[in-house]
Amino acid sequence: MSCAVRVSAYAKINLSLRVLGVRPDGYHELRTIFQSIALHDTLTARVRRGPFALQCDDPACPADETNLVWRAAERVWAASGRRGTMRGVEVRLAKRIPLQAGLGGGSSDAAAALRMFGSLWRLKEPALREIAATLGADVPYFLEGGTVLGLDRGDLLYRLLDHPAAWVTLVVPPFGMSTAEAYRWWDEVRGSDVGRALSGPAFENDLQGPVTAHHPEIARIVSALQKAGAFHAAMSGSGSAVFGLFSRRAAAERATRVLQKKGVRALLTRTVNRAAYQRLAAEM
Repeated sequence: MSCAVRVSAYAKINLSLRVLGVRPDGYHELRTIFQSIALHDTLTARVRRGPFALQCDDPACPADETNLVWRAAERVWAASGRRGTMRGVEVRLAKRIPLQAGLGGGSSDAAAALRMFGSLWRLKEPALREIAATLGADVPYFLEGGTVLGLDRGDLLYRLLDHPAAWVTLVVPPFGMSTAEAYRWWDEVRGSDVGRALSGPAFENDLQGPVTAHHPEIARIVSALQKAGAFHAAMSGSGSAVFGLFSRRAAAERATRVLQKKGVRALLTRTVNRAAYQRLAAEM
């Protein structure tokens, strides 16, 4: 192995997210369709003497034992039979995926870390998949990529035919969204008249209505993307990011520029199919 290994951690959007109820274990029963996009973080591991270290270029991102990259490293270290505290590696995390945006940045970083440390410390894929399931419900998806149906907590995965390629205008509001809070808001309106008004065909993301009730900006962004020509626009996951899908790059670029001129944080990206995801994610 060379002295440095670099891997990419790709974001996701939820093409749909239906909340079917609350499970006996307290988690929510989901039916969601994940879709990879090209926006990504970058993890670089360098061999060095001394204890394990993690650095991140985003001060809002913790660089300690609470970070999923650190937790992934700990579990691969232990599963590979190494003893004592982790050592011999420094990881730099370059964040491009916004935090608390429903884009799976932390989970994708964890999956990328599993691939990276699995290569470094010689742990095979079946063991990595077992570890992924312990790190978070979204983490197993990021070992698959492409278009995938997620059931149960979103961690029971079924590969689907890849969604047709699309350009994506991604809008990030000036506030983050706690996943726990989004589901709590869904719980509060579940079964009520308000809950019924906020669900159904108009919302392919069942969390979009409850979150919009507290943050009306979400609805305004969705409407702006639809007016700009997006053939599908919705909040991703538990928010706060909103995406618009476009068939043509020029249309997505135009929508992105219009929103940026209004002072909105808007990014241009594209969907990534499974074959491309597997190839890109495997590059080191």
